[in-house]
Amino acid sequence: MDEKDAVTALAALAQGARLRTFRALVGAGPQGMTPGALSALLDIPASTLSFHLKELVHAGLVTVEREGRNQHYRPALDAMNELLAYLTAHCCLGQPCTPTGAQRRSTC
Repeated sequence: MDEKDAVTALAALAQGARLRTFRALVGAGPQGMTPGALSALLDIPASTLSFHLKELVHAGLVTVEREGRNQHYRPALDAMNELLAYLTAHCCLGQPCTPTGAQRRSTC
């Protein structure tokens, strides 16, 4: 992942409804969810949810597939992991960053 892609992904997640939507899709796992199920779960109107899903798809964090008459949204777990790897690439000066106990309360 390059800086431009990371900025696009982070910008997409920097809005409450989109972050909740993405987290719900990650929680659903690879099987994903339909917009109707997401709308009911998150209590977001369908038209608003559609806008947010479009932004997440554009950022590469979510994929969409038509299944019959329905669309099915799935988290792009590889993209999520690439973003996490990009954000932590230089963590802790190259040392393993696995805080335990008291270290969890402080920074690396």
